[in-house]
Amino acid sequence: MKQYEDKELLEKIQKYIGELSYTHEPENLYKPIEYVLGLGGKRIRPVLMLMAYNLYKDDVEKIYQQAAALETYHNFTLLHDDLMDKADMRRNRPTVHKKWDENTAILSGDAMLILSFKMMMESCPAEYISEVTSTFSKAALEVCDGQQWDMDFEKRLDVTVDEYMNMICLKTSVLLAASLKIGAILGGASEEDANLLYDFGIKLGLAFQLQDDYLDVYADSSVFGKNIGGDICSNKKTFMLITALEKSSGENKKELENWINAEAFIPEEKIKAVTEIYNNTGVPDICMDKINTLYNEGLAILDNVSVDASLKTNLKNFTKQLMKRVL
Repeated sequence: MKQYEDKELLEKIQKYIGELSYTHEPENLYKPIEYVLGLGGKRIRPVLMLMAYNLYKDDVEKIYQQAAALETYHNFTLLHDDLMDKADMRRNRPTVHKKWDENTAILSGDAMLILSFKMMMESCPAEYISEVTSTFSKAALEVCDGQQWDMDFEKRLDVTVDEYMNMICLKTSVLLAASLKIGAILGGASEEDANLLYDFGIKLGLAFQLQDDYLDVYADSSVFGKNIGGDICSNKKTFMLITALEKSSGENKKELENWINAEAFIPEEKIKAVTEIYNNTGVPDICMDKINTLYNEGLAILDNVSVDASLKTNLKNFTKQLMKRVL
């Protein structure tokens, strides 16, 4: 059985997505969809789906449509996230609500959501359609749950680490996990294997999000690809900030709360001061320990998937590559 590396699968799914045609009218509904999917991205979710399928079968072209469906759903969430966040740019290009308008962004996003389910169900083998649809719809709704929790947390200073971990599990992890599980289901995996791959995806997604939290503070901006300290300036509830609020005391806690409540500030000063508080309270080490723990727990789960270890090599290598920014 041929084993595909992530780069090969990325090339294949990029080509497939690039050739998807939205020639329907009205043009102002479908052009924004083509635009969003044409912005690129890592295509992590479809690649994971194809890699999970490739643990059992090598005719990966049979599930390109399902892989593209997942990417369409993911990009729908980004389109609406940009609108809710009033973000002007996405991958160095104007966001849909900036290039067109807010109403277009809402409607094109709605169409992407519907198209993602249509693509997922079309050409899905009859024996798998119930399980695939159930897994996809559960994850899709849970992403919305996570987004609402994230919005609710903006108004609170008492968010706990456990609450935060649950939120990012819903907002980030479940779609990664569903990608792996659906790939496994379509590949004919046992129920146990499909569930193990789902659990592996949950751990991977959590580690990946904590990695983003860490890198927003400590990365080299030229390598990270975006400005450092954005989460600090916006008081975004991240693992870093929540842990600092829980662990700090005395002057550190007072200063941190003052910076959170400050309406006028010089960004560079706030970033420097809050980073120093993080350092004083051991936050970076706590975060890195958590990332390592989640990553290793994920690998241990993957080891239990009942295919030969050699078949998991490419998936393990891809996972390592995703995490190499901080590990």
